Amino acid sequence: MSAASLDLKRSLSANGVDGDKDSKKARLERFVADQQLLGSQSVPTPHTPHVIHTTRLPDALRKKILVTGGAGFVGSHLVDLLMSQGHEVVVLDNFFTGRKANVEHWLHHPNFSLVRHDVTQPILLEVDQIYHLACPASPPHYQYNPVKTIKTSTMGTINMLGLAKRVKARILLASTSEIYGDPTVHPQPESYWGNVNTIGPRACYDEGKRVAETMMYAYKNQNGVSIRIARIFNTFGPRMHPNDGRVVSNFIIQALQNKDITIYGDGTQTRSFQYVSDLVNGLHALMNGEYDLPVNIGNPDEYSIKDFAIKIREMTQSKSQIIFMPKVADDPSQREPDITVARRELNWEPKVSVEEGLRNTIDYFRGEVEAAGEIVPTGPDAVKPKGAA
Repeated sequence: MSAASLDLKRSLSANGVDGDKDSKKARLERFVADQQLLGSQSVPTPHTPHVIHTTRLPDALRKKILVTGGAGFVGSHLVDLLMSQGHEVVVLDNFFTGRKANVEHWLHHPNFSLVRHDVTQPILLEVDQIYHLACPASPPHYQYNPVKTIKTSTMGTINMLGLAKRVKARILLASTSEIYGDPTVHPQPESYWGNVNTIGPRACYDEGKRVAETMMYAYKNQNGVSIRIARIFNTFGPRMHPNDGRVVSNFIIQALQNKDITIYGDGTQTRSFQYVSDLVNGLHALMNGEYDLPVNIGNPDEYSIKDFAIKIREMTQSKSQIIFMPKVADDPSQREPDITVARRELNWEPKVSVEEGLRNTIDYFRGEVEAAGEIVPTGPDAVKPKGAA
């Protein structure tokens, strides 16, 4: 081989090595940049297409927060808030009604963990705060397995209280306006003891939450556990389960498909509806405030069910007819929160109007209907959730 050929071979070999080194370095730099990006925001998904940016908190300020039921409708929105603030979030969910799609935009993030677990079984974790949201909240779903619903509210709450006691974490219970039953006081203040049928079809949920509140205060008084209790009124927004059988989801799905809008009863019964972001802000304010008695979190803007159906039909420009079916057993005749305590103690009140919230929710369900082709709403009878996970 000539000297010129040998020099050329050496030159090509050297350039190849250098080129390979440059390529590896570029790939490494790109990988590091990608990881930094993934650690600073959510990933757009079909279910959550918008990007949510996360704050970088110093260790002294960053909390480790457990959200039971965190893959559910309300829980997933709470997770979005906590992640955006820069905290470490552990979601515990058995996916009975929760859906992985609700939190998949966080699966890559180093501050997020998802654990498939049933709260009726104990679990050992190290956390600073516990938002205990786990429990089916839709009548058809919680009536499907009433014994399991009771176990979730009782055994699940005992397990979370035991965890809070062991690690000295503050725990917030997501209670419900259902503890007021079919109220004889209107609107309902926290001081009202309720009017509940203890053996009716809704009792597995109503009484389960009532005893959960009792256990919260037993652990507070006997063991010094730091507790918070939110009594949540009707809430709606994106990520509601399409088959949860509740008023908002059923009416919107029926209207979007030009199917009959079904009202159970004569439509004179009233409800108050709050948008999910308002609820999440209320839960966060309660958890991080100093008030430890029960607090109503809801929107006092009250509608009759018939007027609400008409409103949704108009907003969707639907051709649906409104039809009336027999009244459901133990369906409350009226429901409206007195939020005096929330205003005074938390400086909280709803900010999103029902109209604005409905626009967002209608857009969400329009996408769900288009993706599914057709959605058959759930009636009032007990039924297992469809396609929860």
